[in-house]
Amino acid sequence: MARSHFTLAALATAAVADLDVRRAGPHGSIGAGDFDSARLSGSGGEEWIIRVPRTTRAEAQQSADLVAIRALSQGVRSRLSFGVPSYRGQAPIAETRAILYDYLEGEPLDVSEMIAGSGLPSSVGAAIAAIHSLPTSFVTDSGLTSHTPFEAMRSSASVVDRAAATGLLPAALVERWESAIQDSQLWQFQPTVINGSLEASSVLVSGDRISGILGWHELQIADPARDLAWVLGAPNDDSVDAVFDAYAAARGTSERQLRNRATLYHELDLARYLLHGSHTKNTEVVDDAVAMMSRLVDSVQQSDERPLVSGSTEALDVAGVENLLAATERHRSESA
Repeated sequence: MARSHFTLAALATAAVADLDVRRAGPHGSIGAGDFDSARLSGSGGEEWIIRVPRTTRAEAQQSADLVAIRALSQGVRSRLSFGVPSYRGQAPIAETRAILYDYLEGEPLDVSEMIAGSGLPSSVGAAIAAIHSLPTSFVTDSGLTSHTPFEAMRSSASVVDRAAATGLLPAALVERWESAIQDSQLWQFQPTVINGSLEASSVLVSGDRISGILGWHELQIADPARDLAWVLGAPNDDSVDAVFDAYAAARGTSERQLRNRATLYHELDLARYLLHGSHTKNTEVVDDAVAMMSRLVDSVQQSDERPLVSGSTEALDVAGVENLLAATERHRSESA
């Protein structure tokens, strides 16, 4: 049963001494999702969000999010043009805890509204670039995860292998994804700070401006393409182009394989969806995943989807793997 916003307001006053809560209202979908949450207002115009996890998965996510938020110091935040949640306090409830945050203005981004020419795609690209331009030292100093190009390649290969083992992965996608994974040039990139779980619903917008970004539980050093994968769900190629163009301009560099890897990650979400349905024995999810993969195959065969390989036929041989491993060791040495 969902906790009422009045119960959550009482928890907020327990979390922070002398917190003056004057109004409380529901926040998000009542009784749905992984959290019970409420939006609170104080006498001086202050606003807060309080959240209580409803599942063990949500509890672990909230704990990781709290570690990341604490790692994002004021100095780091000053490099960002948008808001990041700030921790205010916590209070125990049952076998979990309620966390109180400062409220961030804005509404969750509707990816269908990310139309080229609106200014929103450019704002998204610049915001993601700002995250990727942050110094890696604060992530390593906080003991957070760091992944190398070789590990990114190996993780993608594992997803394809496990999805293929279900017997439901179309041969055309196996070939497409394996060709990309074996392309040595695809995995030549410099890991950066990434949000790690970025999606449209975690981006808050006010007009054409990015006002805040939520969900930092997978903050790490890894492939920047991961934060851009969800952008491929934009209404059309012009919108996607606008995001990547703004991203490249903000970073002052152009990494040729970035979009190909982002596309690969975006497509591999279908494989993960299939694996989720298979693991939970949910035939509805499995059927949905199979149908979506079938549509992707049709798009690929009709040349509606861009190729994932670099244009080179060079596959990862022993030397290629050794080069990636060498890059891995260099990256770890630099992060140490």
